[in-house]
Amino acid sequence: MEPRRRNLLTLTIAAVLLVALAALALYRQEKTAAPVPTPETFFRGLAHNLRSVAKIHIASQKFGAFDVVFVPEKGWVLPERGNYPASFEEVHKTINAVATLQTIEPRTARVDWLRYLDLDPPSSGGNGVLITLSDEKGNALASLIAGKSQDIGDSSGLTGIFVRKPDSTQSWLARGVLQPAADPSQWMDRTVMEIDRGRIQEVDVFPANAPSYSVRRDKPSDADFHLTSAPKGRELLSAQAPDGVAVAAVGFTFDDIKPAQGFDFTGATRVVTRTFDGLTITAKVIQQGQDYWATVLAEAAPGKPAAEKEARTIDARADGWAYKLPAYKGQQFMTTLDSLLKPVGGKKQ
Repeated sequence: MEPRRRNLLTLTIAAVLLVALAALALYRQEKTAAPVPTPETFFRGLAHNLRSVAKIHIASQKFGAFDVVFVPEKGWVLPERGNYPASFEEVHKTINAVATLQTIEPRTARVDWLRYLDLDPPSSGGNGVLITLSDEKGNALASLIAGKSQDIGDSSGLTGIFVRKPDSTQSWLARGVLQPAADPSQWMDRTVMEIDRGRIQEVDVFPANAPSYSVRRDKPSDADFHLTSAPKGRELLSAQAPDGVAVAAVGFTFDDIKPAQGFDFTGATRVVTRTFDGLTITAKVIQQGQDYWATVLAEAAPGKPAAEKEARTIDARADGWAYKLPAYKGQQFMTTLDSLLKPVGGKKQ
């Protein structure tokens, strides 16, 4: 290459590098000079009006819309679930999370980009979760659409979440403890009964279309339950086989609720659980398609004041309701005698 051409090429490369370095320096200067957004409370003044919140409206594309409402004589309830008691913990957590939400920085305001942050409204099939807090007169105190979350590396445990107000397309990255609960079941008070395994003495099972049977322990220190009477010539699959149905009432939980009057429990499987301290729990369980539904009734033995008080508490909560059980819990309640035994001949299939 000719010296003249080589020098020209060198000068060209140098000029390009100088331009690139100048652009980089300018970018850094602008970034340094740009004001750092000051964190602000997303809903100013809400913290001073928390006691005015009387209704929480939740809407999502997946679960639809529902309300959680404060009723003076009942507390927080879910009207769409027959005024079933709501979880005060979830109510308190959500109201405070909305009130303490702080903006970090603004993000996109373009309508066609909101969906990338899951901030498109559920009313149009979007993935955003709408949360509105209102007072007893229906006046909105705060309303937002919550979208995707983002790790912001906050040492105090706060998380980042993209939010916007329904009447604005301006989105924000905010920080706080907000975890939108769009599923109505997350708002239900799941405290129906709390039966510890160590209390259970005996369980009588009356299946709908199979022989009845009983399993029991003679004293609380016994590790396993035993079958009180096995059919002639049959043996248990294992010493622990009766334990599953024996503790069906332990860890009682549910996925949904409906008024019991909407079901026919005439041919239900009946499971009667008796404790050493005098409490009796009767669960009636039916299967509809893939779903299991149960009612719960509590009673106490005479002369057992603690058990009587517990029974009244359980009945006050469970009376008139049918509980949709998780599949494993429904199957546990509906355990048949035959499933506890080795096949005829004593060999496992």
